Amino acid sequence: MVAGSMVIPKYSDPKIIYTPKDIQFDMLSEHGVNLTYMQAWRAKEKALHFLRGHPADSYNKLPSYLYILEKTYPGSVVKLKKTDDDCFLYVFVAICTSISGWEYCRPVVVVDETFLKSAYRGIMLIASTMDATGTILPLAYAVVDSENDTSWKWFFEKFKHPYGERLNMCVVSNQNESILMATSIVYPGMPHYSCMCHIWTNIRANFKKGRLKLSELYFTTAQSYTLDEFNERMSKIEEIDPRVKAYLYDIGYHRWSRVYATVNRTWTMTSIIVESLNAVTKYARELPIVELLEYMRTLLERWTKEKLLKAKGEGFNKLHPYSTRWCEALIVCLENKRCSCGQFQLDELPCPHALAALRHRDESFEQYCSPYYTRANLLRTYEIPVNSLPDESKWNVPQHISEEVVNPPKGGKRQPGRPQKERYKIYDEINSKKYKVSCGNCGGEGHNKRSCKNAPKKK
Repeated sequence: MVAGSMVIPKYSDPKIIYTPKDIQFDMLSEHGVNLTYMQAWRAKEKALHFLRGHPADSYNKLPSYLYILEKTYPGSVVKLKKTDDDCFLYVFVAICTSISGWEYCRPVVVVDETFLKSAYRGIMLIASTMDATGTILPLAYAVVDSENDTSWKWFFEKFKHPYGERLNMCVVSNQNESILMATSIVYPGMPHYSCMCHIWTNIRANFKKGRLKLSELYFTTAQSYTLDEFNERMSKIEEIDPRVKAYLYDIGYHRWSRVYATVNRTWTMTSIIVESLNAVTKYARELPIVELLEYMRTLLERWTKEKLLKAKGEGFNKLHPYSTRWCEALIVCLENKRCSCGQFQLDELPCPHALAALRHRDESFEQYCSPYYTRANLLRTYEIPVNSLPDESKWNVPQHISEEVVNPPKGGKRQPGRPQKERYKIYDEINSKKYKVSCGNCGGEGHNKRSCKNAPKKK
């Protein structure tokens, strides 16, 4: 108890990583007390219990928190679903700022999931897009007791209520069968693209031959602007390993290649923006559910203020970073916003050739950009501010809501033992053999040429 009270300040910020071994070291160096690992672990648990309360209590706070969220941000959509015996099942949150800003962003929805490491098991589902600066905008997030067809279908049904369906809208995800099934039901006929980073992970795991050469070649192939470029690079992939070309063909070129995509070709090839969000939220995965939802809201609050400052500043760049590609002089048609390099019409931004033509004619490039890249759209995206919630002591919640019972998930507490540190992997990744380093001198495994001790000595 004493050690736990002494380490409480270390856990006030969820970004601080302070392990039981750190507690052991600090207690010995600062106080001369030698704790066992189990004693240090119990001290950590006591400190977290003091700061956050019992994890089960957080579920009972959910109705009050969601009520205040709706009152503070009118137009937001929050949904809570329980079982018949009042056990937690799902919770969904979409803040009004994201809902109103969605209209001024490309209609690309990137979805992914991340596992939670709190006392009770769960999965966070996240939907995001990109704003005018090409950075992430969280659209909605949910916590579900488990990831399956039913939970993803529920998530997309709740997502469709505030966001609807827009022209040329598409979804990007990994090759998760539950996501594919859910989107086909909720958004029938909508294009669904595969994240090229997840595809590359599968290629790297299953096809060892020449993968160092394949790495750069695969990504340049996926981002090709013309069919000639694409076919030329696919031929090189086939020369290195024909199985990789067959694998990519089976997935479908239109699912991962820019030039074959039917809509939104600029941002439809990767779900890396959600992976980035996962990296940001990794510090909060051990938080109780209400604290986790509040952490996500504070992220949106902070990002909103940063984006508004950037939009109002003089340094705002109206050109997306993808517009830096350069090649030899080609044919540009400014009237039709096309260039024979393919970049102008696919990115909907003037390519270097178009910019050279505009400079020659002394014209501004702004009218040749997609509205999605402009300062005006960025300001409209974040025109509704995300202010802080009132202090919990000032919450005015109706009695029937504050007394609503929400029990922890039926699955109960997580299983004893070390929590999982890696993300959930798809079937192909699980069954692939792990890569082993091999030596170029002796052919042995476990070391490389530089550290090889079996190489012949120089005379």
